[in-house]
Amino acid sequence: MTANRALSAAPCVVWRWTSCTPDAPAQARAALRCALDQLGFDGEVISDAVLAVSEFVANATEHAVGPYEMRLRRTAAEVICEVEDHDPRIPAIPTFPAEPPFSPADENRGGGLEALCALLTERGRGLHIVHELTKGAWGFRSRREMKTAWLAIPANCPVKRHIVK
Repeated sequence: MTANRALSAAPCVVWRWTSCTPDAPAQARAALRCALDQLGFDGEVISDAVLAVSEFVANATEHAVGPYEMRLRRTAAEVICEVEDHDPRIPAIPTFPAEPPFSPADENRGGGLEALCALLTERGRGLHIVHELTKGAWGFRSRREMKTAWLAIPANCPVKRHIVK
């Protein structure tokens, strides 16, 4: 089975939640992991997509109004995962550096526990992570009263091999 044949072109709702849903990112990860596994995607592809979508879910829940919805749909070349919220404002997209964004700055090395805590409390790295995991195949769309964060998973990504006896 390939993901391209198993999912229709019409969006398929994977999960819905509200601002009152406890631990929404964890529940979204579980729902997406299950859906991508059922579509036959490989473990590494699933892990990368789940981590990236978890960032979209956390951002939507923290910065936008619900209710929220996570969907999957396919095109000829890819499976698109979408996270929709009810705030049409698209966030400022950070500039992505040419070098890996997670290297510690020299001035922060050897600073002890205080420097480590300061580094770990930094915010704003999530979209950098999404960018790296998706190789740049992500973005936002806005229409009417809603915004959709999306990422693309190539349909030709490794899929689990089923052995028929």
